[in-house]
Amino acid sequence: MAKKTLRDLLVEELRDLYHADKQLLKAFPRLAKGAAGEEVQKLCEEGVDYTEERIRRLEQAFEMLGMPARGKTCHAMAGLIEEAMEILDEDFSDAVRDAALLANIQRISHYGIAGYGTICAFAKAIGEEDMAQLLAKSLDEKKEADEEMTGLAKSEINPRALHAAENALEESGSVDRAAAGDKPRRRKRAARRA
Repeated sequence: MAKKTLRDLLVEELRDLYHADKQLLKAFPRLAKGAAGEEVQKLCEEGVDYTEERIRRLEQAFEMLGMPARGKTCHAMAGLIEEAMEILDEDFSDAVRDAALLANIQRISHYGIAGYGTICAFAKAIGEEDMAQLLAKSLDEKKEADEEMTGLAKSEINPRALHAAENALEESGSVDRAAAGDKPRRRKRAARRA
């Protein structure tokens, strides 16, 4: 039996990502429905369009190799999606649920960044420059989306979740500000560094 080549490995990775993106395409509408805030809902809804485009690119890559587009079960994506879905059943406030969803969507995105980076490198290595350029578009979109999600988390989603936790503690009559994340000593030190 002949040993597998780098081309064979590229095909396996393409199949993995194809199945991963197909799973994600089904998951985004459910995640959008479970999100409380408009930002996370919109992120999931837009994710459908971007995922459909990535799937089209993967199908083109299979055509370039003269192969039918078909997936290979991606257990990693199944696990990541399962973890994201579990959040919908947790007893979180809306703001904390959105922070958890966004964090999990970023984990999913990081899997895609690693996968698309890998297939771009493999395509270049075997001389499939056109394929590498095609798939680099998906990689670039994934990286850009990750930066946007990080910005959204830092500027809006995480502060909103922290504020919700502080309000919940105040409403329950607790005055333990440290449990709500208010650490006066650290804030003073941070202010001195600024």
